[in-house]
Amino acid sequence: MTPQSATISTNERVRVWDWPTRLSHWTLVTLFALCWWSAESDHMRWHRIAGYGVLGVVWFRVAWGFYGGQTARFGSFVRGPAATLRYLRGLFRPESHDSRAPIGHNPLGALSILAMLGLLLTQTTLGLFAENVDGVGSGPLARWVSYGTGRRLAHLHAANFDLLLVMIAVHLTAIAFYRFARKENLVPAMIHGFTTRAPSGESPYFVPWWRAVLLAAGIFVCVALLLNLR
Repeated sequence: MTPQSATISTNERVRVWDWPTRLSHWTLVTLFALCWWSAESDHMRWHRIAGYGVLGVVWFRVAWGFYGGQTARFGSFVRGPAATLRYLRGLFRPESHDSRAPIGHNPLGALSILAMLGLLLTQTTLGLFAENVDGVGSGPLARWVSYGTGRRLAHLHAANFDLLLVMIAVHLTAIAFYRFARKENLVPAMIHGFTTRAPSGESPYFVPWWRAVLLAAGIFVCVALLLNLR
């Protein structure tokens, strides 16, 4: 047996992502695509519905970052500048990978998550108050601001969308870099929830499923109440 095959054979399969984290991730991907298509094809009813969905899922993911399992919590993967710079310096040296490091988002991935959630929250909030020129397809809360303010928010809504496209391009480029440069395929773990690593004796903790259900129900009620302000 070669040293390489010995290393592979001793790797362990570890659960890294819980189902609320994975479901919210792929739901955001789907809803964002629907928002994009509906805006380009002028299906504003579907655009609003998908936007409400994005708003609710972003709220859920932010809350799950405080009440979810270990790898979902911001406190477990958001790092300071020093740790981020250390990780960045070793990024192009595959041999520098530390198998003892906690599994989950790395420091750069943490920045990507925070930026994406921030941009999505900004996008949906602006959309609630955005005003179209003819008033058709305006945001559900546009009547709470003046026409001029609503138009400015609509322009910011469009500009922020371009920032989201840039962020998505960076995200996809990072996935490709890890796949081909560092030989780490990040996508399957976000589908089935497991990864493989050298044995460390440590595994992340997870919380009961009903916590996610209660949280999602509460956020659904909050979004419904928000839309009733129309």
